[in-house]
Amino acid sequence: MTDIVVPQWGLTTDEATLNTWLKAVGDRVEIGEPIAELETDKTNADLDSPFAGTITELLVEEGADVVPGQVVARLSDE
Repeated sequence: MTDIVVPQWGLTTDEATLNTWLKAVGDRVEIGEPIAELETDKTNADLDSPFAGTITELLVEEGADVVPGQVVARLSDE
């Protein structure tokens, strides 16, 4: 299993909202492929997968607040 975490975008960004999942459990993703849309107080951005694999868990509901370093999804590298 590989964890996907919320990245740290800047020195002042300490919270974001996960607006929309672009992928679902069971979907195959490649490195750099967007899996969710995040919103901060300054911008909207895609959360890209840093790994290739199949999504096995989505750990955060749409609309939930997240913080840098928080695990939001898990991939199987099968």
